[in-house]
Amino acid sequence: MIETGRLILRGWQAEDRDPFLGMGRSPAVMEHLGGLQSAEQVDEAIARVRACQAANGHCLWAVERKMDGAFLGFCGLKIGNVGPIDGEIEIGWRLREDAWGQGFAKEAAIASLAWGWANLDAPRIVAITVPGNRASWGLMERLGMTRRPDMDFGHPHFAEGHRLHRHITYVMERPA
Repeated sequence: MIETGRLILRGWQAEDRDPFLGMGRSPAVMEHLGGLQSAEQVDEAIARVRACQAANGHCLWAVERKMDGAFLGFCGLKIGNVGPIDGEIEIGWRLREDAWGQGFAKEAAIASLAWGWANLDAPRIVAITVPGNRASWGLMERLGMTRRPDMDFGHPHFAEGHRLHRHITYVMERPA
């Protein structure tokens, strides 16, 4: 669907399930994302992204490394459904641990943003994470996104006081 120098961002395939399940069971990958996932939760997540693609023409696409066809995780665009980003176009990513620190997330995110600007009539694209996820908000800053403290919120999936309750928001306005 989308090709970069090293990656293919594409729709989800049946063979993506097992490596995605492995990511969902990785304490490092899931540290800032709500905890380890069961097979049922992974299946539900894949069903959600497939439904998003069918309904909207975009989703959190599977990220495949061109060199060897390996599934690295996901990156793409979805419609935000929580707090101040409800209804906004949201960019998100999640890569397996052995793909971290190699620029894959940035490469996939740049391609996703370019696709969004070319194909969607959105005035801005947003991203959220928890304050403790420095890698994620660091990437948001390297992408040129701007922190918007006025859009920070308490995530309803986590109780007040839970370490994942507070979410911070970054925004990228549509380029001129």
